[in-house]
Amino acid sequence: MSEPTSKDAKQPAGGRHSVDGASKVSGSATRGARAMRVAREVAIVVAAAIVLSFLLKTFLIQSFTIPSRSMVPTLLEGDRVIVTKLAPGPLQLHRGDVVVFQDPGNWVTDHQPSVRRAGLSRVLYGALREIGLAPADSTDYLIKRLVGLPGDEVSCGGPGELLTINGVAVQETYLPPDTMPCALAFEVVVPEGAMWVMGDNRGASSDSRAHMDEALGGAVSQDLVVGVAQLRSWPISRWTLMRNPGAVFASVPAPHQGGP
Repeated sequence: MSEPTSKDAKQPAGGRHSVDGASKVSGSATRGARAMRVAREVAIVVAAAIVLSFLLKTFLIQSFTIPSRSMVPTLLEGDRVIVTKLAPGPLQLHRGDVVVFQDPGNWVTDHQPSVRRAGLSRVLYGALREIGLAPADSTDYLIKRLVGLPGDEVSCGGPGELLTINGVAVQETYLPPDTMPCALAFEVVVPEGAMWVMGDNRGASSDSRAHMDEALGGAVSQDLVVGVAQLRSWPISRWTLMRNPGAVFASVPAPHQGGP
C-alpha cells in the first residue's frame, strides 16, 4: 500500500478547521436560541404576574395607605392595609369591621394631603396603581370602623357615656386609652342600604357624626364600600391580621328588638 502524499496529509487538518468553525457557529446559535427562550419565558412570567395582580386588585384584594390619625391606635398614619373586596358581596359586612369606602363627596379634609407626582413618576405610579402593585391614593378613599348596620339605632349621651346600639351599651375595647366614645350627644337610625362609621381616634376623626346634616344623616351608602381591611401589611414591624372585635358587639340585638 502506498504512503499518503504530503498533499493528502494536509487535507485532514483543513477539514478539522472547517469542522471547528462550524462547531463555533452552531454553539453561538444554540446560546442565542437559549437566551431568546429564557427572555420569552421571563416575559411570560412578568405578563402573567401583571394580569394576576390586576385581577386580584379588581375582584379580590387591594392595598391602601392610611392618610390620617383617625384610626389610631388600630392604624397609624402611613400604615398600609390590604382589604378584601368580598364584602359586601359574597360576604356580609359586620359591626366592628374596618371598612374602606369611596369619599361620599366632601368627607376628605385638608389634613389628608396627597403626594403630588408629576411627569414620568405620575404615569408610572398610575399604571402600578391600576394593576394593583401600588396603593390607592388616600384622597379618594376613607377608612373607618363600621358600628351601625341598616336599621340600627345608634346613640350616645355625650361626654362620659358609652356608645349604645339598639339599646345596648357597648364597651369599645379598640379605642385609645382614656378616649371618650363621643363628645356630643346624638341619636340616629341607620337607613336601609347604609352604615354608620366612626374612627377609633374619636377626637381626631371626621366621621358619620360630622355629617349628620347631609344625605343619609351621616350614614354612608354600602354601595361606596371597597372592602374590609384584613391585614396591616406595612411597616413590617406592625404586620398583623386585623380581626373583627366580635365580642364588643356580641350582646347587641337585631334592629327594632330593643334591649335584652
